[in-house]
Amino acid sequence: MWTQNKSPQSGFTLIELAIVLVIIGLILGAVLKGQEMINNARAKSVVNDLRGISAAYYSYYDRYKAIPGDDNTPANHLGQAAFAGNGNGVITGAYTDTAAIIATESQAFWQHTRMSGFLTGSILAATTFPSTNAMGGLLGVEGGTANVYGMIGNVVCAGSIPWRIAQAVDILLDDGNSDAGTVRTGATGAANLATAAAASVVYGTSVAGVAAAAPASVDQLHTLCMRM
Repeated sequence: MWTQNKSPQSGFTLIELAIVLVIIGLILGAVLKGQEMINNARAKSVVNDLRGISAAYYSYYDRYKAIPGDDNTPANHLGQAAFAGNGNGVITGAYTDTAAIIATESQAFWQHTRMSGFLTGSILAATTFPSTNAMGGLLGVEGGTANVYGMIGNVVCAGSIPWRIAQAVDILLDDGNSDAGTVRTGATGAANLATAAAASVVYGTSVAGVAAAAPASVDQLHTLCMRM
């Protein structure tokens, strides 16, 4: 007569399960902390982009008593090849203007600040394009008598910013409110060529027939603008 020895069934004890759960928790915490650090670093990079453009803007004004891009006598201090603005204090054109030849003051901003040495890059009329921000979207300036997200005057804008990064930038530079203060954000459209609204836009309302911007809590790309 044959008999079969049955080995006792083994399994995890409560202590072993607790240790495993603690290890998983530590791993998840490290991953989340690492992602937070990455987002903070990206937000600070975008902040540096915005501050760098603002610094060039004011440095140019301090030296030449004119706004870069809007300067109507740039040839006097930059050379005959410089594009002349109209001198009315407003940078016309969209921050995303990328015409093959300089046609707007928003493009001329780059030529003027580069010719004067405040920024680096091409100064040729055929290749003076907006820069890119730390997130890969366009970085530029625009302004007008109409509002940009409710802000009047010249602004620096960065496109293709994920909402978490946009929110972090707003907290670092302003009040953390996407539709108030000196930093405001609106939902974009196309990833790199989304232009900030040229008319008054406030979250939850529609002004002058322009659709209201989506709140910055939507998980999509945004255009972030800071008043100069």
